[in-house]
Amino acid sequence: MAATWTSVGLVAVAVLVVGIAMPASAAGQPPAPAPSSDGTSIDQGIAYVLMLVALVLTYLIHPLDATSPYKLF
Repeated sequence: MAATWTSVGLVAVAVLVVGIAMPASAAGQPPAPAPSSDGTSIDQGIAYVLMLVALVLTYLIHPLDATSPYKLF
């Protein structure tokens, strides 16, 4: 059990060292520019939502159509 806690402690120390060293290594670089949106990501998000709505409606309507006593086709 002591070996488990020792390995957990070593991993925690390694994570802290890497977490401190990574920002320090990027300190000499210029800051990244602010992200800009040209509208394509918004259009893509709307398209995904509409496709999800169409999928949900298809699976909600299909069982109702399959159990209907009326023969549509």
